[in-house]
Amino acid sequence: MKVVIVGGGEVGFHIAHRLASESKEVVVIDKNPEVLKRFAELLDVKTVQGSGSNPRILDEAGVRDAETFLAVTDSDETNLVASLFADAMAPGMVKLVRIRNTDYTHYRPELIERFLDIEHIISPDLEVVKILEKLMRVPNAEEISEFADGRIQLVGIRIQDDCPAVGKDLIELRKKTGELRFIVAAILRQNRLIIPTGKSHVRSGDLIYCVCEKPEMNRVLEVFGSGPVSIRNVLIIGGGNVGLGLAMRLEKSSLHVRLIEKDREKCESLAEKLDHTIILNGDGTDQELLEEENIQGMDVVISVTGDEENNILSSLLARQLGARRTITRINKIAYMPIARAIGLGNIVSPRLSAVNTILRHIRRGKVLSAVTLKGEEAEVLEAVAQEHSGIVGRPLKDMNFPSGALVIAALRGDKSLIPSGDTVIQPQDRVIILATRKAIPRVERELMVKLEYF
Repeated sequence: MKVVIVGGGEVGFHIAHRLASESKEVVVIDKNPEVLKRFAELLDVKTVQGSGSNPRILDEAGVRDAETFLAVTDSDETNLVASLFADAMAPGMVKLVRIRNTDYTHYRPELIERFLDIEHIISPDLEVVKILEKLMRVPNAEEISEFADGRIQLVGIRIQDDCPAVGKDLIELRKKTGELRFIVAAILRQNRLIIPTGKSHVRSGDLIYCVCEKPEMNRVLEVFGSGPVSIRNVLIIGGGNVGLGLAMRLEKSSLHVRLIEKDREKCESLAEKLDHTIILNGDGTDQELLEEENIQGMDVVISVTGDEENNILSSLLARQLGARRTITRINKIAYMPIARAIGLGNIVSPRLSAVNTILRHIRRGKVLSAVTLKGEEAEVLEAVAQEHSGIVGRPLKDMNFPSGALVIAALRGDKSLIPSGDTVIQPQDRVIILATRKAIPRVERELMVKLEYF
């Protein structure tokens, strides 16, 4: 597979890194020679200096031979023009375009998709708002992803010292939970991913990834020491696209929402767009302001300004002053391990959301969604099992899957399956697979139709 990436920023670098590590052919276009130097030194990719909106540069990058085209610069206009020329030079190629300005996506978005034949418009801010909504619905989860139209949940639970599961192995937990259907799919321990066996033990500080059906999620949370939590008071710090989008969605609920924004003009604009949210002009790192607004009574404080250092400080201060929970927006993916190390477990990243959206469209086989786990050493794929692909027709225990891959759930019609080794995947089943980065190319091959059958 050949992929051309226009834009060498955080999203472009992260996608190039993932694909190059899977031995895919990657070409990166960027105007800045220093940016391209980083790619050349660290990754096995080809680089082309120039503007991605220049057809000569696209031709030099070999866009006519590419299967996938990604336009992910920080300029919406550059991305759109690059896609226009790419479509003219290679009709039918899969094109994914990153667009930040909501005017492009809200005002007649069909114009862009129809005339540029774009497979998908990537709106990182919108994806982050959706993630924040999910986290608000499950307050005790550090991470949550939905598959099979929301019927299967993958939930990340941080294990505390007083968790009743600490010290127990998974076989013992399974015996104690009886008929409760769930799988511990992965354990993230000190930034190291573990694909567990029945003899694996639960330790304090672990991030446990559990898969279950949606109605069972609260019971699964209780197994790992996280009972139901109610949310009533929410404070949002930052009135940009993410803060506004989240406030608009939360206004449809019964929550009490306050929003702090530094810019007075932006506050006036927010007040015109929001009906029930209390708008405060101020700084989210101002301790006096936070105390005046009863920060210790806040169930959740969500820091989503465009300045990640400011977000980190706001979250740390809110926690120190007594907020029950914080969620922090971080743009630079390299900052995420540092933020977790200082205790900011609940993190959202527009750029990582963009990466997940892109991966879904790049993966071979009929992949419906893709989610990168924290630590970025594994991915969870949802795919349709196709007839004559390597995944159907035999028990899971006999499949030719690599050691770093695991089928963690499946959906057959209206019936969801938490599989065992004897489960046989049938054509058109929706399967959810956890795979380490090294195992992904093999998983992709198993998901593809085997041509030798014909």
